[in-house]
Amino acid sequence: MKKYTIQPGENKLKASSMTTAALKANEVRIKVRAVSLNYRDILNLRYANEEVVPFSDGSGEVVEIGDEVKNLKVGDRVVGLFFPNWIDGSINQEIQQVARGGGTTDGMLAHETVGHEDSFIIFPDHLNYEEAATLPCAALTAWHAMFEHAQPLQKCQTVLLQGTGGVSIFALQLAAAHGISTIVTSSSNEKLEQARSLGATHTINYRETPDWEQEVHSLTGGKGVDMVLEVGGAGTLEKSMTAVKVGGVISLIGVLSGLDAKVNPLPIMGKSLRVFGIYVGSKAMQTNLHKALSAHNIHPIIDTTFTFESAVFAYDYQASGKHMGKVVIKVT
Repeated sequence: MKKYTIQPGENKLKASSMTTAALKANEVRIKVRAVSLNYRDILNLRYANEEVVPFSDGSGEVVEIGDEVKNLKVGDRVVGLFFPNWIDGSINQEIQQVARGGGTTDGMLAHETVGHEDSFIIFPDHLNYEEAATLPCAALTAWHAMFEHAQPLQKCQTVLLQGTGGVSIFALQLAAAHGISTIVTSSSNEKLEQARSLGATHTINYRETPDWEQEVHSLTGGKGVDMVLEVGGAGTLEKSMTAVKVGGVISLIGVLSGLDAKVNPLPIMGKSLRVFGIYVGSKAMQTNLHKALSAHNIHPIIDTTFTFESAVFAYDYQASGKHMGKVVIKVT
């Protein structure tokens, strides 16, 4: 059996042999079938200061259980939780310090993984392993951003989705299934055409329309959208504050446009905006997501699937930004 580790200081992956760890009474052994990449994995590769098995997101089959395991059995198909200890309720510092695939907590880019039974969850029957591997971070983040906080989206409202990466495409699919209008931005007309095929109500090419926040107002009759899923971060936040309606919501998710920018907080006060920081979600939220995926027969959009041996190329492709939806590695 093999695993990959990030080598601190070298900023590269290393493949090596792995040994089988003995199970504790409440642990399960998972044969990993597939994993998927997130922007976080690119950052971890660049800045990790501990040797760690990367990737928060992965799916697999339970192949062995400890003597006290109650909720899982051999043969169950599961995904690992992004936060292994966040079962329900609000996030706190202790939960946040243990995130799969970063810091000192090993992730899923290996032939097998072991963990507490509560840190895994059975995924919907209609999905295969590659599809399920995309759920723990991107899908749950989109679900949390739109439906789990104090001002969730309702039918016939409108949400602005930035780009066509994993979170935004999951949000598009979930919004379309729930009768929520969408405005999708991208620099690629080809990707925007694909977004329309997935149910996007309106699309904007932000290279052709650099003042896209004004176009958003035009498309909403001068009102603004009910919610923005902000994946750009500091570089696009002020435009998002302009694009959202008075009393609207900004779900702040990512930092794809960088960290080095100044943000004027006046629109937050002047428009009575609610800005929610979204950091993936809990097991209870993941359960709700899985129910929605099953109810609406939603299949994740996978752009490209790489082999386990070509993991380094999967990183390069994710970093290029050429993908639409998710990039997956088939492990076994």
